[in-house]
Amino acid sequence: MKKRSVEKKKWASRSLLFWALLCGSLAFGQTTQYSFSGNVTDSNDGAPIPGVSVYLESTTVGGVTDFDGNYVFQSSLAPGSYTLIASYLGYATNRIEINAGTATDIVTDISLSEDLLSLDEVVVTGNTVGVNKRTLGNAISSVNADDLVDNGATAVDQAISGKTTGALVQQNSGDPAGGISIRLRGPSTVLGSSDPLYIVDGIIISNSSNQLIDLGGNAQNRLADLNPNDVERIEIIKGAAAAAIYGSRASNGVVQIFTKKGKSGEPKFSFSTNMRINELRKKIDYNTVPLAWEDPFDRTNLATIPATRYDLQDVFFGSGFGIENYLSVNGGNEKTSYFISASHLDNEGIIENTDFRRVGFKANLTQKAFDWLTINAGLNYVRSTSSDVPNGGINSAYGAITGFVFSENSISPYPNESGVYPVTSLLVPRTNPLEAVNRFDFGQKVNRIITSVGLDAKITENLTANYTLGLDYFNQSAMAFIPINNTSPNGNGFARRSDINNFQYNSDLNLTYKADINDAITSTTTLGGSWQYEEFDRVGINADGLPPIVETAESGSILAQGESRSQISYWGSFVQQSFGFMDKLYINGAVRVDGASTFGKDQRNQVYAKASLSYVLSEEDFWQDTFGDVFSTFKVRGSWGQAGNLTALSAFQRFTLYNPSAINGSPSLIPSTQQGDLEIAPERQEEIEFGFDAGFFNNRLALEFTYYKQDVSDLLLPRELSPSTGFASRIENVGNLENTGLELLVKGSPIRSDNFSWDITATYSKNENVVTSVAGGGQFALAGSFSTNYVIEGEPLGVFYRQFYARDPDGSISLDENGYPFTGTTEDGSTSKVIGDPNPEWFGSLINEFSYKDLSLRVQFDAVQGYDVFNWNRRLLDNVIFGGGSNVGEELLGNRPKAYGGAQAGIFEEFVEDGSFVKLRELALSYNIKEPFKAVDNLKISLIGRNLFSWDDYSGWDPEINAAGQSNGVRGFDFAGVPIPRTYQLGLNFNF
Repeated sequence: MKKRSVEKKKWASRSLLFWALLCGSLAFGQTTQYSFSGNVTDSNDGAPIPGVSVYLESTTVGGVTDFDGNYVFQSSLAPGSYTLIASYLGYATNRIEINAGTATDIVTDISLSEDLLSLDEVVVTGNTVGVNKRTLGNAISSVNADDLVDNGATAVDQAISGKTTGALVQQNSGDPAGGISIRLRGPSTVLGSSDPLYIVDGIIISNSSNQLIDLGGNAQNRLADLNPNDVERIEIIKGAAAAAIYGSRASNGVVQIFTKKGKSGEPKFSFSTNMRINELRKKIDYNTVPLAWEDPFDRTNLATIPATRYDLQDVFFGSGFGIENYLSVNGGNEKTSYFISASHLDNEGIIENTDFRRVGFKANLTQKAFDWLTINAGLNYVRSTSSDVPNGGINSAYGAITGFVFSENSISPYPNESGVYPVTSLLVPRTNPLEAVNRFDFGQKVNRIITSVGLDAKITENLTANYTLGLDYFNQSAMAFIPINNTSPNGNGFARRSDINNFQYNSDLNLTYKADINDAITSTTTLGGSWQYEEFDRVGINADGLPPIVETAESGSILAQGESRSQISYWGSFVQQSFGFMDKLYINGAVRVDGASTFGKDQRNQVYAKASLSYVLSEEDFWQDTFGDVFSTFKVRGSWGQAGNLTALSAFQRFTLYNPSAINGSPSLIPSTQQGDLEIAPERQEEIEFGFDAGFFNNRLALEFTYYKQDVSDLLLPRELSPSTGFASRIENVGNLENTGLELLVKGSPIRSDNFSWDITATYSKNENVVTSVAGGGQFALAGSFSTNYVIEGEPLGVFYRQFYARDPDGSISLDENGYPFTGTTEDGSTSKVIGDPNPEWFGSLINEFSYKDLSLRVQFDAVQGYDVFNWNRRLLDNVIFGGGSNVGEELLGNRPKAYGGAQAGIFEEFVEDGSFVKLRELALSYNIKEPFKAVDNLKISLIGRNLFSWDDYSGWDPEINAAGQSNGVRGFDFAGVPIPRTYQLGLNFNF
């Protein structure tokens, strides 16, 4: 009994202690429900600013201002002092100290000052901890959500064209989901990809361009799966200094895409619907002369016969119609926030019977699990389908536009009463273009999931940890069917089926320690590591000799079948140290180790370093006393960095590969013509940049300038081997490449009043690229260009190197005794030389935005100047043996000698044209109606035009074209590509 009594006393004392602690903790942690509200206005004219993020520092609690600049949100907080932050792109961030006391309704009106430099903008560079732009020594550009929508674009990469410096955005095809290439500061490799690294909410995603069926240059890239409406902002980081943090996969720059998140408060809905029309912007000249040669092959026979001419462009070009619907909802409380969206796009192309359809679902969830831990999760599912018409392109001879350039347009393309289409290409077997759009059945399907989980932990007051696991998976399936008894080279029918499964993930962990060394110096140390893995499996089968009405390849005579697999791992770790002095001088340094399984074991791990300096001179007293009346802000910056390039080799390319074969009926292996190299190393890149950011007139005028020089060494190139080795070539680190350029951005607000505003943005980018070294001073042709684009030491990448005109001493074209031009020769006896360069001298944009009360007008011009396009279409159209071009008509009229175009066909210089253009890229007129109906906060009506006009001297449909698709070195190649359409769009957007 005594023992039980003692135990009861212990239990009673412990219970008393527990309740005392509990009551004490409740008293200590007692919270009150507060309501925060107010109005955010422009400090210049007092106008309300919609879309401003207003939140409490170091919390997930906040809201966004509505169209009247009002914000409101609630939160349960312990009484005390807090910092209220208001931030919006283009304005200086405002931080206000507030006190949460006995009054539960806290009203705080906020005024924001315009800051076109956005030095206080928080950007993400290498981990989830954001930093102010003022601390960065390298250039970084931002594009916000408003610039990505209401512009006629259906893809993210389309939408950023002309919005930033240093980013050359080229649409390679006008198909509804035609591929787009983005180059940041020029090409940095030859055999690999020069595409930047794409990261969506911390997930490294694939932007591959898989040509599963031959569609010419119309291969889709997988950014077509992302909906611009889901994007909150995009940050573009250029240069090796930034890549040293993201790893060598980012040596071509980084495009960070941040999707929309939920905001605390009542659910907010947004619904938009867009209707669009796509049409051919211009036709090319064709033969309209009602005559034909009696014998087109005999130059001396000038006899003609009557003929009827048809404009074959009318039979395969048409107007395409599209519709897009989008619905989103976001909301939450101080613990949980959510964003959910659903979308549907159906967009027809200007080639008859082509379209692209996309259905998507997006969800982002943020959960504050504890005071020290926040969990972020995201899911994006997309299904897209497309109906395609092949354009023949480089590899195959079927297709609509291919048939057009080979056709004699005196032959009616229409079928007879039995439905049989006539042959329109008399010399070589090519497809009747009308039959291609009416009978061929090509299409693709994609199912894609992008998902991630992130943990943000505040371990101590100074130490934070961030972990992200991201996955990207898609299945792409493509089918091609050409029925029997057709006009293509596959007259007995053709079928193809090809599938690819692509999976990749990235796992990233970063630790950040921030501390104040003293009142003047701050320190930030970041330690991080990542593991990335990607794999794909691809299968395909081709067949001809199909039975009637059968469309599957397995039912025909198998022409080819194949399977390929790839697995690549990437790994890396880094340490970065930053110091800040008096919030105006910043020094940053980092070291990174990167590795990839594609390279030799002794070479795959490489060390890269970076260093940068940023100095906000305008914060100094001497500067304010001397230049303060002129410069509102002035910052100088400089950086140096190293990176590698891990994209030049495929998974097993370092090995000597053996191909299966049969010798005397027995299985065997035959080595390929390319010898492996087990000691091959990654390409190495080193870049230096410096520049300044200046603001004038209270930052109403902003100027950003950057100069950079990039050297790529250990360039991977095929090196020719002597025949005695048994191989033709071997890929080695035997080349060098260089990019030098400058970037200029000017922003201004010339007029800002209560009812009217005018904002202007101008960009200018110039890049000079040269291949400084090729093994043995050699040169070689790039695949996919009919041996037209070359790599030549001392020349830019991908120059045109072919036959040229013989010329008289005065520079005029030499003619033979019959009055026809002929090929010239160089001093060393070669009949080829560099005849053109597809790399532009400079590119830029001019954007004007006007606003009068609730009416807004946006006008954007894009310019690309000083680059050449090889017009392969005209080389065929002008040749008398085909007969469809306008110059053949000139020959029939006697305005130039018969078969003059045939003589020019072997002189490639004739078909290199100036591709310089200025385009009216975007024209958008919108009107906002506030509270048009009950429960509707806002209705916006928009009229939009895209690619409305082009000022150029190009004889083809559009100089912005590339038949080689997203090829790195083969650029400016126009052969049977779909031109970019002119688009008109009517849009309605409801917020409620």
